[in-house]
Amino acid sequence: MNYPGSIFIVVLSLLPVTALVAEELDLLIRQVRLLDGSGNPWRLADIGIKDDKIVCVGRFEDVRATQVIEAQDLYASPGFIDTHSHTTDALTSTDRSAAPGLLTQGVTTVLLNPDGGGPDDLAEQGRAVLLDGTGVNVGLMVPHGSVRKAVMGMEDRPATRADLKAMAALVEEGMRHGAYGLSSGTFYAPGSFSNNEELVYLAKIVARYGGVYASHIRDESDYSIGLIASVDEVIEVARQAELPGVVTHIKALGPPVWGLSAAVVARIKAARRQGVQVYTDQYPYAASSTSLGAALLPRWAQAGGRDALLRRFSEPGTLKRIRRDMEENLARRGGADRIQVSRTESRPETIGLTLAVIANQEERDAISTAIGFLRDEDPGIISFNMHDDDIATFMRAPWNMTASDGGYPVWGKGAPHPRAFGSFPRKIHHYVNEKRVITLPEAIRSMTSLPAQVYGIADRGSVSPGNYADIVIFDLDRLVDKATFDNPYQLSQGVVHVLLNGEVALRDGRLADKQYGRLLKKQLQ
Repeated sequence: MNYPGSIFIVVLSLLPVTALVAEELDLLIRQVRLLDGSGNPWRLADIGIKDDKIVCVGRFEDVRATQVIEAQDLYASPGFIDTHSHTTDALTSTDRSAAPGLLTQGVTTVLLNPDGGGPDDLAEQGRAVLLDGTGVNVGLMVPHGSVRKAVMGMEDRPATRADLKAMAALVEEGMRHGAYGLSSGTFYAPGSFSNNEELVYLAKIVARYGGVYASHIRDESDYSIGLIASVDEVIEVARQAELPGVVTHIKALGPPVWGLSAAVVARIKAARRQGVQVYTDQYPYAASSTSLGAALLPRWAQAGGRDALLRRFSEPGTLKRIRRDMEENLARRGGADRIQVSRTESRPETIGLTLAVIANQEERDAISTAIGFLRDEDPGIISFNMHDDDIATFMRAPWNMTASDGGYPVWGKGAPHPRAFGSFPRKIHHYVNEKRVITLPEAIRSMTSLPAQVYGIADRGSVSPGNYADIVIFDLDRLVDKATFDNPYQLSQGVVHVLLNGEVALRDGRLADKQYGRLLKKQLQ
Protein backbone atom coordinates (compact mmCIF):
# COMPACT_ATOMS: atom_id res chain seq x y z
CA MET A 1 0.00 0.00 0.00
CA ASN A 2 1.34 3.43 -0.92
CA TYR A 3 1.40 6.40 1.45
CA PRO A 4 2.99 9.15 -0.61
CA GLY A 5 2.13 11.95 1.83
CA SER A 6 3.59 10.04 4.78
CA ILE A 7 6.75 9.20 2.85
CA PHE A 8 7.18 12.88 1.96
CA ILE A 9 6.91 13.84 5.60
CA VAL A 10 9.34 11.24 6.86
CA VAL A 11 11.92 11.98 4.20
CA LEU A 12 11.53 15.71 4.65
CA SER A 13 12.09 15.46 8.38
CA LEU A 14 15.32 13.53 7.81
CA LEU A 15 16.78 15.81 5.17
CA PRO A 16 19.07 18.72 6.03
CA VAL A 17 17.24 21.99 6.54
CA THR A 18 18.57 23.36 3.26
CA ALA A 19 16.59 20.66 1.43
CA LEU A 20 13.40 22.32 2.62
CA VAL A 21 14.04 25.32 0.38
CA ALA A 22 13.10 23.25 -2.65
CA GLU A 23 9.62 22.60 -1.25
CA GLU A 24 7.71 25.69 -0.23
CA LEU A 25 5.80 25.31 3.00
CA ASP A 26 2.19 26.37 3.33
CA LEU A 27 2.83 27.93 6.71
CA LEU A 28 5.84 28.58 8.94
CA ILE A 29 5.55 29.41 12.63
CA ARG A 30 8.76 31.21 13.51
CA GLN A 31 10.64 31.42 16.82
CA VAL A 32 7.91 30.17 19.13
CA ARG A 33 8.38 28.75 22.62
CA LEU A 34 7.37 25.18 21.85
CA LEU A 35 5.79 22.89 24.44
CA ASP A 36 5.58 19.75 22.32
CA GLY A 37 3.13 17.88 24.59
CA SER A 38 5.65 15.45 26.06
CA GLY A 39 5.89 17.17 29.42
CA ASN A 40 9.34 18.56 28.62
CA PRO A 41 10.12 22.27 29.12
CA TRP A 42 9.63 24.64 26.22
CA ARG A 43 12.32 25.12 23.59
CA LEU A 44 12.68 27.79 20.92
CA ALA A 45 11.63 26.36 17.56
CA ASP A 46 10.19 26.96 14.11
CA ILE A 47 7.34 24.75 12.89
CA GLY A 48 6.80 24.02 9.21
CA ILE A 49 3.42 22.93 7.85
CA LYS A 50 2.49 21.50 4.45
CA ASP A 51 -1.14 20.69 3.64
CA ASP A 52 -2.62 19.40 6.92
CA LYS A 53 0.58 18.01 8.46
CA ILE A 54 3.57 19.19 10.43
CA VAL A 55 6.60 18.46 8.28
CA CYS A 56 9.49 19.93 10.23
CA VAL A 57 10.30 21.22 13.71
CA GLY A 58 13.59 22.94 14.46
CA ARG A 59 15.49 26.17 13.74
CA PHE A 60 15.43 27.10 10.05
CA GLU A 61 16.93 29.79 7.84
CA ASP A 62 15.90 30.79 4.32
CA VAL A 63 12.87 28.51 4.25
CA ARG A 64 10.10 29.63 1.92
CA ALA A 65 6.49 29.61 3.11
CA THR A 66 3.24 30.98 1.75
CA GLN A 67 2.29 32.23 5.20
CA VAL A 68 4.51 33.12 8.15
CA ILE A 69 3.39 33.58 11.74
CA GLU A 70 5.97 35.49 13.74
CA ALA A 71 5.55 34.10 17.25
CA GLN A 72 8.33 35.64 19.32
CA ASP A 73 7.48 35.61 23.05
CA LEU A 74 4.45 33.38 22.40
CA TYR A 75 4.04 29.71 23.31
CA ALA A 76 2.91 26.91 21.03
CA SER A 77 1.57 23.50 21.95
CA PRO A 78 -0.51 20.77 20.37
CA GLY A 79 -4.19 21.64 20.15
CA PHE A 80 -5.99 20.77 23.36
CA ILE A 81 -8.10 17.59 23.50
CA ASP A 82 -11.28 17.72 25.59
CA THR A 83 -11.95 14.14 26.66
CA HIS A 84 -15.41 14.87 28.08
CA SER A 85 -17.61 17.26 26.09
CA HIS A 86 -21.38 17.82 25.92
CA THR A 87 -21.22 19.98 22.77
CA THR A 88 -23.11 17.68 20.38
CA ASP A 89 -26.09 19.99 19.81
CA ALA A 90 -23.97 23.10 19.37
CA LEU A 91 -21.49 21.42 17.03
CA THR A 92 -24.26 20.09 14.81
CA SER A 93 -26.16 23.39 14.70
CA THR A 94 -25.88 25.76 11.75
CA ASP A 95 -24.95 28.75 13.93
CA ARG A 96 -21.57 27.27 14.97
CA SER A 97 -22.32 28.22 18.56
CA ALA A 98 -19.65 25.96 20.06
CA ALA A 99 -16.69 27.01 17.92
CA PRO A 100 -15.88 30.37 19.55
CA GLY A 101 -15.97 28.96 23.07
CA LEU A 102 -13.78 26.00 22.13
CA LEU A 103 -11.22 27.63 19.86
CA THR A 104 -10.63 30.58 22.20
CA GLN A 105 -9.65 28.00 24.81
CA GLY A 106 -7.26 26.30 22.37
CA VAL A 107 -9.45 23.19 22.09
CA THR A 108 -9.13 21.49 18.70
CA THR A 109 -10.61 18.05 19.45
CA VAL A 110 -13.57 16.93 21.57
CA LEU A 111 -14.88 13.51 22.52
CA LEU A 112 -18.69 13.39 22.60
CA ASN A 113 -21.30 11.18 24.30
CA PRO A 114 -19.85 11.09 27.82
CA ASP A 115 -21.60 9.84 30.98
CA GLY A 116 -23.36 7.10 29.01
CA GLY A 117 -25.54 9.65 27.19
CA GLY A 118 -25.99 10.58 23.56
CA PRO A 119 -27.28 8.89 20.42
CA ASP A 120 -26.93 5.12 20.17
CA ASP A 121 -26.73 5.43 16.36
CA LEU A 122 -23.19 6.73 15.84
CA ALA A 123 -23.39 6.52 12.06
CA GLU A 124 -26.27 9.00 12.05
CA GLN A 125 -24.53 11.19 14.62
CA GLY A 126 -21.41 11.26 12.47
CA ARG A 127 -23.41 12.38 9.45
CA ALA A 128 -24.98 15.14 11.54
CA VAL A 129 -21.55 16.35 12.66
CA LEU A 130 -20.37 16.65 9.07
CA LEU A 131 -23.62 17.99 7.56
CA ASP A 132 -22.88 21.68 8.11
CA GLY A 133 -19.23 21.29 9.04
CA THR A 134 -17.68 21.27 12.47
CA GLY A 135 -15.58 23.94 14.14
CA VAL A 136 -13.30 21.39 15.83
CA ASN A 137 -12.35 17.77 15.39
CA VAL A 138 -14.91 15.35 16.83
CA GLY A 139 -14.51 11.83 18.17
CA LEU A 140 -17.42 9.72 19.42
CA MET A 141 -17.97 7.34 22.32
CA VAL A 142 -20.61 4.60 22.52
CA PRO A 143 -23.01 5.70 25.29
CA HIS A 144 -23.87 2.77 27.56
CA GLY A 145 -26.94 4.42 29.11
CA SER A 146 -28.50 5.04 25.70
CA VAL A 147 -27.69 1.51 24.59
CA ARG A 148 -29.28 0.06 27.73
CA LYS A 149 -32.35 2.24 27.33
CA ALA A 150 -32.74 1.17 23.70
CA VAL A 151 -32.77 -2.48 24.77
CA MET A 152 -34.29 -2.42 28.28
CA GLY A 153 -35.98 0.95 28.65
CA MET A 154 -35.85 2.34 32.19
CA GLU A 155 -36.22 -1.04 33.89
CA ASP A 156 -34.39 -1.46 37.18
CA ARG A 157 -33.18 -5.04 36.85
CA PRO A 158 -30.11 -7.04 35.81
CA ALA A 159 -29.71 -7.66 32.10
CA THR A 160 -30.63 -11.11 30.81
CA ARG A 161 -28.42 -12.98 28.38
CA ALA A 162 -30.70 -11.83 25.56
CA ASP A 163 -30.41 -8.24 26.78
CA LEU A 164 -26.64 -8.50 26.89
CA LYS A 165 -26.46 -9.83 23.36
CA ALA A 166 -28.72 -7.04 22.08
CA MET A 167 -26.63 -4.39 23.84
CA ALA A 168 -23.43 -6.01 22.63
CA ALA A 169 -24.63 -5.74 19.03
CA LEU A 170 -25.19 -1.99 19.43
CA VAL A 171 -21.82 -1.50 21.13
CA GLU A 172 -20.04 -3.44 18.40
CA GLU A 173 -21.82 -1.46 15.70
CA GLY A 174 -20.64 1.77 17.33
CA MET A 175 -17.07 0.55 17.56
CA ARG A 176 -17.16 -0.47 13.90
CA HIS A 177 -18.15 3.09 13.08
CA GLY A 178 -14.97 4.35 14.67
CA ALA A 179 -15.92 5.05 18.30
CA TYR A 180 -13.05 5.54 20.73
CA GLY A 181 -14.66 3.50 23.46
CA LEU A 182 -17.62 3.00 25.76
CA SER A 183 -18.84 5.70 28.15
CA SER A 184 -21.04 4.93 31.11
CA GLY A 185 -22.91 6.97 33.69
CA THR A 186 -23.60 4.52 36.49
CA PHE A 187 -24.66 7.45 38.68
CA TYR A 188 -27.57 8.18 36.32
CA ALA A 189 -30.65 6.14 35.46
CA PRO A 190 -30.73 3.82 33.57
CA GLY A 191 -26.96 3.25 33.80
CA SER A 192 -27.33 3.04 37.58
CA PHE A 193 -29.51 -0.05 37.13
CA SER A 194 -26.59 -1.99 35.59
CA ASN A 195 -24.09 -4.10 37.49
CA ASN A 196 -20.39 -4.45 36.85
CA GLU A 197 -20.85 -7.83 35.15
CA GLU A 198 -22.86 -6.08 32.43
CA LEU A 199 -20.22 -3.41 32.01
CA VAL A 200 -17.37 -5.92 31.84
CA TYR A 201 -19.27 -7.93 29.22
CA LEU A 202 -19.66 -4.88 26.99
CA ALA A 203 -16.17 -3.54 27.69
CA LYS A 204 -14.63 -6.77 26.44
CA ILE A 205 -16.16 -6.02 23.04
CA VAL A 206 -14.68 -2.52 23.17
CA ALA A 207 -11.27 -3.99 24.06
CA ARG A 208 -11.23 -5.99 20.82
CA TYR A 209 -11.26 -2.67 18.95
CA GLY A 210 -8.58 -1.07 21.10
CA GLY A 211 -11.13 1.18 22.81
CA VAL A 212 -11.40 2.75 26.25
CA TYR A 213 -13.95 2.49 29.07
CA ALA A 214 -14.75 5.90 30.62
CA SER A 215 -17.23 6.23 33.45
CA HIS A 216 -19.10 8.82 35.45
CA ILE A 217 -18.81 6.56 38.45
CA ARG A 218 -21.72 5.21 40.46
CA ASP A 219 -21.08 7.41 43.46
CA GLU A 220 -18.77 10.43 43.76
CA SER A 221 -19.93 10.94 47.35
CA ASP A 222 -21.71 8.53 49.72
CA TYR A 223 -25.05 8.23 47.91
CA SER A 224 -24.87 4.45 47.56
CA ILE A 225 -21.69 2.35 47.50
CA GLY A 226 -19.38 5.31 48.14
CA LEU A 227 -16.54 7.00 46.27
CA ILE A 228 -13.83 4.40 46.88
CA ALA A 229 -15.96 1.42 45.88
CA SER A 230 -17.12 3.27 42.77
CA VAL A 231 -13.53 3.87 41.66
CA ASP A 232 -12.92 0.18 42.32
CA GLU A 233 -15.70 -0.66 39.85
CA VAL A 234 -13.85 1.15 37.05
CA ILE A 235 -10.61 -0.55 38.04
CA GLU A 236 -12.34 -3.93 37.86
CA VAL A 237 -13.80 -3.26 34.42
CA ALA A 238 -10.35 -2.23 33.19
CA ARG A 239 -8.75 -5.27 34.82
CA GLN A 240 -11.22 -7.88 33.59
CA ALA A 241 -11.78 -6.44 30.11
CA GLU A 242 -8.06 -5.62 29.69
CA LEU A 243 -8.53 -2.10 28.39
CA PRO A 244 -7.84 1.42 29.69
CA GLY A 245 -10.37 2.62 32.27
CA VAL A 246 -11.02 6.31 32.93
CA VAL A 247 -12.68 7.76 36.02
CA THR A 248 -14.08 10.80 34.31
CA HIS A 249 -14.39 14.28 35.91
CA ILE A 250 -12.92 12.82 39.07
CA LYS A 251 -13.95 14.53 42.30
CA ALA A 252 -14.80 14.09 45.96
CA LEU A 253 -18.33 15.48 45.91
CA GLY A 254 -19.67 16.97 49.10
CA PRO A 255 -18.47 17.41 52.70
CA PRO A 256 -18.96 13.72 53.67
CA VAL A 257 -16.11 12.66 51.32
CA TRP A 258 -13.80 15.66 51.40
CA GLY A 259 -10.26 14.45 51.98
CA LEU A 260 -10.75 11.06 50.31
CA SER A 261 -8.75 12.12 47.25
CA ALA A 262 -5.55 10.69 48.74
CA ALA A 263 -7.20 7.31 49.23
CA VAL A 264 -8.52 7.33 45.65
CA VAL A 265 -5.08 8.19 44.28
CA ALA A 266 -3.54 5.39 46.37
CA ARG A 267 -6.14 2.95 44.99
CA ILE A 268 -5.32 3.89 41.41
CA LYS A 269 -1.57 3.73 42.06
CA ALA A 270 -1.95 0.20 43.44
CA ALA A 271 -3.96 -0.90 40.40
CA ARG A 272 -1.42 0.57 38.01
CA ARG A 273 1.42 -1.22 39.81
CA GLN A 274 -0.52 -4.43 39.11
CA GLY A 275 -0.59 -3.59 35.40
CA VAL A 276 -4.16 -2.23 35.19
CA GLN A 277 -4.48 0.79 32.90
CA VAL A 278 -6.42 3.31 34.98
CA TYR A 279 -6.61 7.05 34.26
CA THR A 280 -8.68 10.04 35.29
CA ASP A 281 -9.80 13.32 33.79
CA GLN A 282 -10.86 16.49 35.61
CA TYR A 283 -12.23 19.98 35.12
CA PRO A 284 -10.54 22.73 37.16
CA TYR A 285 -13.49 24.03 39.20
CA ALA A 286 -14.87 23.47 42.71
CA ALA A 287 -18.46 23.23 41.43
CA SER A 288 -20.15 20.49 39.44
CA SER A 289 -23.21 20.65 37.21
CA THR A 290 -26.02 18.20 36.64
CA SER A 291 -29.80 18.15 36.84
CA LEU A 292 -31.81 18.67 40.01
CA GLY A 293 -33.29 15.20 39.70
CA ALA A 294 -29.91 13.56 39.29
CA ALA A 295 -28.61 15.39 42.37
CA LEU A 296 -31.53 14.82 44.70
CA LEU A 297 -33.88 12.05 43.53
CA PRO A 298 -33.22 8.47 44.65
CA ARG A 299 -32.68 6.22 41.67
CA TRP A 300 -35.43 3.81 42.65
CA ALA A 301 -37.91 6.67 42.22
CA GLN A 302 -36.78 7.16 38.60
CA ALA A 303 -37.25 3.54 37.55
CA GLY A 304 -39.77 3.31 34.72
CA GLY A 305 -39.21 6.87 33.54
CA ARG A 306 -40.91 10.21 34.13
CA ASP A 307 -44.51 8.98 34.14
CA ALA A 308 -43.66 6.48 36.87
CA LEU A 309 -41.95 9.22 38.89
CA LEU A 310 -45.01 11.47 38.68
CA ARG A 311 -47.23 8.59 39.85
CA ARG A 312 -44.96 8.12 42.86
CA PHE A 313 -45.23 11.82 43.69
CA SER A 314 -49.02 11.38 43.85
CA GLU A 315 -48.84 8.50 46.35
CA PRO A 316 -48.56 9.95 49.89
CA GLY A 317 -46.63 7.05 51.38
CA THR A 318 -44.19 6.86 48.47
CA LEU A 319 -43.77 10.64 48.42
CA LYS A 320 -42.82 10.55 52.09
CA ARG A 321 -40.09 8.03 51.31
CA ILE A 322 -38.88 10.11 48.35
CA ARG A 323 -38.70 13.22 50.55
CA ARG A 324 -36.63 11.38 53.14
CA ASP A 325 -34.12 10.22 50.53
CA MET A 326 -34.00 13.68 48.94
CA GLU A 327 -33.23 15.27 52.31
CA GLU A 328 -30.26 12.92 52.71
CA ASN A 329 -29.04 13.69 49.19
CA LEU A 330 -29.37 17.42 49.75
CA ALA A 331 -27.20 17.09 52.86
CA ARG A 332 -24.60 15.24 50.79
CA ARG A 333 -24.49 18.26 48.48
CA GLY A 334 -23.87 20.58 51.43
CA GLY A 335 -27.36 22.05 51.64
CA ALA A 336 -29.75 24.16 49.58
CA ASP A 337 -27.47 27.21 49.54
CA ARG A 338 -24.92 25.22 47.49
CA ILE A 339 -27.33 24.44 44.62
CA GLN A 340 -27.87 27.11 41.96
CA VAL A 341 -30.41 26.84 39.13
CA SER A 342 -28.70 27.07 35.74
CA ARG A 343 -31.41 26.02 33.26
CA THR A 344 -35.21 25.93 33.41
CA GLU A 345 -37.98 26.37 30.88
CA SER A 346 -40.85 26.65 33.35
CA ARG A 347 -39.35 29.19 35.74
CA PRO A 348 -36.69 31.31 34.02
CA GLU A 349 -36.87 33.93 36.76
CA THR A 350 -35.08 31.49 39.09
CA ILE A 351 -31.96 31.13 36.92
CA GLY A 352 -28.90 32.11 38.92
CA LEU A 353 -30.68 31.73 42.27
CA THR A 354 -29.91 29.09 44.86
CA LEU A 355 -32.45 26.55 45.98
CA ALA A 356 -32.30 28.14 49.45
CA VAL A 357 -33.23 31.58 48.08
CA ILE A 358 -36.07 30.18 45.95
CA ALA A 359 -37.46 28.20 48.90
CA ASN A 360 -37.35 31.32 51.06
CA GLN A 361 -39.21 33.31 48.40
CA GLU A 362 -41.87 30.60 48.23
CA GLU A 363 -42.00 30.27 52.03
CA ARG A 364 -41.50 26.53 51.69
CA ASP A 365 -38.77 24.11 52.68
CA ALA A 366 -36.11 23.26 50.09
CA ILE A 367 -37.38 19.74 49.38
CA SER A 368 -40.94 20.94 48.69
CA THR A 369 -39.50 23.57 46.34
CA ALA A 370 -37.40 20.94 44.57
CA ILE A 371 -40.36 18.59 44.15
CA GLY A 372 -42.41 21.48 42.78
CA PHE A 373 -39.74 21.96 40.12
CA LEU A 374 -39.55 18.25 39.34
CA ARG A 375 -43.28 17.96 38.79
CA ASP A 376 -42.87 20.35 35.83
CA GLU A 377 -39.39 19.55 34.55
CA ASP A 378 -35.90 18.51 35.60
CA PRO A 379 -33.97 21.81 35.71
CA GLY A 380 -30.22 22.11 35.37
CA ILE A 381 -28.20 23.06 38.43
CA ILE A 382 -24.70 24.02 39.48
CA SER A 383 -23.60 22.44 42.76
CA PHE A 384 -20.81 23.99 44.81
CA ASN A 385 -19.48 20.91 46.53
CA MET A 386 -15.72 20.32 46.14
CA HIS A 387 -12.69 21.17 48.26
CA ASP A 388 -9.60 22.85 46.81
CA ASP A 389 -7.24 20.34 48.45
CA ASP A 390 -8.94 17.41 46.71
CA ILE A 391 -8.86 19.22 43.37
CA ALA A 392 -5.10 19.75 43.73
CA THR A 393 -4.44 16.15 44.81
CA PHE A 394 -6.21 14.74 41.77
CA MET A 395 -4.62 17.29 39.45
CA ARG A 396 -1.07 16.34 40.44
CA ALA A 397 -1.52 12.69 39.39
CA PRO A 398 0.53 11.97 36.25
CA TRP A 399 -2.32 9.93 34.77
CA ASN A 400 -4.84 12.79 35.08
CA MET A 401 -6.13 14.41 31.87
CA THR A 402 -7.98 17.70 31.39
CA ALA A 403 -11.65 17.83 30.44
CA SER A 404 -14.38 20.46 30.50
CA ASP A 405 -17.62 18.50 30.95
CA GLY A 406 -18.96 21.57 29.19
CA GLY A 407 -22.04 21.96 27.06
CA TYR A 408 -23.03 24.97 24.95
CA PRO A 409 -26.64 26.10 25.19
CA VAL A 410 -28.20 28.74 22.99
CA TRP A 411 -26.04 31.79 23.62
CA GLY A 412 -27.36 33.81 26.53
CA LYS A 413 -30.02 31.27 27.52
CA GLY A 414 -29.69 30.05 31.08
CA ALA A 415 -26.59 30.34 33.24
CA PRO A 416 -24.44 27.30 32.39
CA HIS A 417 -21.32 26.25 34.22
CA PRO A 418 -18.39 28.46 33.13
CA ARG A 419 -16.31 25.34 32.46
CA ALA A 420 -17.78 25.32 28.94
CA PHE A 421 -15.96 28.57 28.18
CA GLY A 422 -12.89 28.52 30.42
CA SER A 423 -11.61 25.09 31.54
CA PHE A 424 -8.32 24.92 29.66
CA PRO A 425 -7.10 28.51 30.16
CA ARG A 426 -8.28 28.34 33.80
CA LYS A 427 -6.12 25.32 34.50
CA ILE A 428 -3.06 27.17 33.22
CA HIS A 429 -3.90 30.61 34.65
CA HIS A 430 -5.19 29.52 38.05
CA TYR A 431 -3.50 26.20 38.82
CA VAL A 432 -0.17 26.74 37.02
CA ASN A 433 0.53 30.48 37.16
CA GLU A 434 -1.25 31.43 40.38
CA LYS A 435 -1.41 28.40 42.68
CA ARG A 436 1.60 26.47 41.33
CA VAL A 437 -0.21 23.15 41.76
CA ILE A 438 1.43 21.74 38.62
CA THR A 439 3.92 23.04 36.07
CA LEU A 440 3.10 24.40 32.62
CA PRO A 441 4.63 21.39 30.78
CA GLU A 442 2.60 19.03 33.01
CA ALA A 443 -0.61 20.94 32.31
CA ILE A 444 0.02 20.90 28.55
CA ARG A 445 0.75 17.16 28.61
CA SER A 446 -2.55 16.55 30.43
CA MET A 447 -4.36 18.36 27.60
CA THR A 448 -2.52 16.90 24.62
CA SER A 449 -0.28 13.85 24.41
CA LEU A 450 -1.79 12.03 27.40
CA PRO A 451 -5.39 11.98 26.11
CA ALA A 452 -4.14 11.17 22.60
CA GLN A 453 -2.22 8.22 24.03
CA VAL A 454 -5.02 6.97 26.30
CA TYR A 455 -7.76 7.12 23.66
CA GLY A 456 -5.58 6.21 20.70
CA ILE A 457 -6.21 9.44 18.78
CA ALA A 458 -3.79 8.86 15.96
CA ASP A 459 -1.25 11.48 14.82
CA ARG A 460 -2.42 14.16 17.22
CA GLY A 461 -1.44 15.33 20.69
CA SER A 462 2.18 16.25 19.98
CA VAL A 463 3.99 18.73 17.77
CA SER A 464 6.19 16.46 15.72
CA PRO A 465 6.76 15.74 12.02
CA GLY A 466 4.03 13.56 10.55
CA ASN A 467 1.31 14.63 12.94
CA TYR A 468 -1.67 16.71 11.93
CA ALA A 469 -1.14 20.42 12.36
CA ASP A 470 -3.49 21.04 15.29
CA ILE A 471 -1.56 23.78 17.11
CA VAL A 472 -2.48 26.44 19.65
CA ILE A 473 -0.34 29.58 20.00
CA PHE A 474 -0.93 31.59 23.17
CA ASP A 475 0.36 34.49 25.21
CA LEU A 476 1.05 33.01 28.64
CA ASP A 477 0.91 36.39 30.36
CA ARG A 478 -2.55 37.14 28.96
CA LEU A 479 -4.05 33.64 29.07
CA VAL A 480 -7.06 33.74 31.37
CA ASP A 481 -10.58 32.40 31.68
CA LYS A 482 -13.19 35.17 31.83
CA ALA A 483 -16.37 33.12 32.33
CA THR A 484 -17.85 33.23 35.83
CA PHE A 485 -20.81 31.58 37.54
CA ASP A 486 -22.67 34.87 37.46
CA ASN A 487 -21.71 35.67 33.85
CA PRO A 488 -20.61 32.51 32.05
CA TYR A 489 -20.97 33.85 28.50
CA GLN A 490 -17.47 35.31 28.31
CA LEU A 491 -14.79 33.93 26.02
CA SER A 492 -11.31 33.19 27.32
CA GLN A 493 -8.46 35.51 26.43
CA GLY A 494 -4.83 34.95 25.51
CA VAL A 495 -5.14 32.32 22.78
CA VAL A 496 -3.76 34.19 19.77
CA HIS A 497 -3.83 31.67 16.91
CA VAL A 498 -5.24 28.17 16.47
CA LEU A 499 -4.35 25.86 13.60
CA LEU A 500 -6.76 23.05 12.83
CA ASN A 501 -5.69 20.41 10.32
CA GLY A 502 -3.17 22.89 8.93
CA GLU A 503 -5.67 25.73 8.49
CA VAL A 504 -5.79 28.89 10.58
CA ALA A 505 -9.10 28.56 12.44
CA LEU A 506 -8.36 31.44 14.82
CA ARG A 507 -6.08 34.31 13.85
CA ASP A 508 -5.26 37.09 16.28
CA GLY A 509 -8.19 35.92 18.39
CA ARG A 510 -10.70 36.16 15.53
CA LEU A 511 -12.63 33.19 14.18
CA ALA A 512 -12.11 32.19 10.54
CA ASP A 513 -15.02 32.22 8.13
CA LYS A 514 -14.72 28.50 7.45
CA GLN A 515 -14.89 25.41 9.67
CA TYR A 516 -11.89 23.11 9.47
CA GLY A 517 -12.78 20.34 11.93
CA ARG A 518 -13.12 16.69 10.98
CA LEU A 519 -14.92 13.61 12.24
CA LEU A 520 -12.18 11.43 13.71
CA LYS A 521 -12.47 7.67 13.87
CA LYS A 522 -10.60 5.16 15.95
CA GLN A 523 -8.32 3.10 13.77
CA LEU A 524 -9.46 -0.50 13.98
CA GLN A 525 -6.97 -2.88 15.53
